[in-house]
Amino acid sequence: MSKRVVILGGGTGGTLSANRLRRLCPVGDVEIVVVDQNDAHIYQPGLLFVPFGLAHADEIVRSRADQLHKGIEFRQNPVDHVDTESDSVYLEGGTVLEYDVLVVATGSVLVEEETEGLTGPGWMEKAFTFYDPVGAVALHEALEYFEGGRVVVNVVDMPIKCPVAPLEFCFLADWFFQQQGVRDRVELTYVTPLDGAFTKPVAAAKLAGLLEEKGVALVTEFNTGEVDGSGGRLVSYDGREVGFDLAVVVPLHGGATYVSRSPGLGDELGFVPVDAHSLQSAAKPNVFAIGDAAGVPTSKAGSVTHFEGEVLVENIRRFLAGEPLDGSYDGHANCFIETGFGKALLIDFNYDVEPVSGHFPAAVGLPLLKESRLNHLGKLMFQPLYWHSLLPGHNLPGVGSAMPTRGKDNEQVS
Repeated sequence: MSKRVVILGGGTGGTLSANRLRRLCPVGDVEIVVVDQNDAHIYQPGLLFVPFGLAHADEIVRSRADQLHKGIEFRQNPVDHVDTESDSVYLEGGTVLEYDVLVVATGSVLVEEETEGLTGPGWMEKAFTFYDPVGAVALHEALEYFEGGRVVVNVVDMPIKCPVAPLEFCFLADWFFQQQGVRDRVELTYVTPLDGAFTKPVAAAKLAGLLEEKGVALVTEFNTGEVDGSGGRLVSYDGREVGFDLAVVVPLHGGATYVSRSPGLGDELGFVPVDAHSLQSAAKPNVFAIGDAAGVPTSKAGSVTHFEGEVLVENIRRFLAGEPLDGSYDGHANCFIETGFGKALLIDFNYDVEPVSGHFPAAVGLPLLKESRLNHLGKLMFQPLYWHSLLPGHNLPGVGSAMPTRGKDNEQVS
């Protein structure tokens, strides 16, 4: 009798997990159903480039169903809630899907309404976000006609998708305004709730140095309580203010709303607590989570989802076979950080090792914590790799789920 694996979410995590599982398990043994509320799969790293005219929104969106291998069922339907006691997913409209294994892969969502004033007067006029296609397109139009003033890039709170993206926006804005011939009339400021430019000390120091080199002011430990769009002010909970003529805001993030409607499944933010190494849920042994939906102590980045996928799919196979789970996921993450002028910086780290210098994935490879043209080309090459290798569930040669230690210059990885 075949087993049913239901995967909630047809984004990066859900798609690559379904495709890897389909290649691993015969159709007659395992039925795979992917559920999503829409059929628009967005290449999210591409959103960063839309405001600067370096990508178009319609170029980074494809059909979710078309990314799935033959033998995988796709259902376009919002999820109402999950009942882990009865191993059932309740879809809006009344359909019930029973499962043997459930994978939560519904990522994170923007909750702009949680920040006072953000979506009020001035929203999409003076205050924008590039974290969704509509906002990215509107921001492109605003930047095209911006002739000078105070531009503030603000992270409201963590966690967020791709924590380096707001920094990348600062670096690209410096480049863009120079190309437009107005950089000397633009004051750029990066406003973050963190105590530095990034969460990891060595990388934070490097990135803070780059901000300074590019003339971007850094405001730290700023916890945004209000965005006054009409008045052009960010107001922190401690009363500090940062003025702006144009604000680029990264809103609060939370898990998919159905998670909070599912007793015992998620935490207070709507993310799913899991074992940090096996990705098995704390709610029930036959529930797993991957990507931004998973409550693990590492970045909510696409690379994390990629590296988690290998372990997750193996653990689904082991769970269905009654075997002990694989607890080998080490929190591996890496990120290309676009720094403008055809260069980028690369960081690679895990739960225990912060980003350090050296090369990736070995002693001969891409330079770490160092701007280079090669890293910029690597970031550009990732998009075709994403569609044609990562999503279909193929392994990238030389890049596995475990963080490589060769090539790194720090004794903590020895």
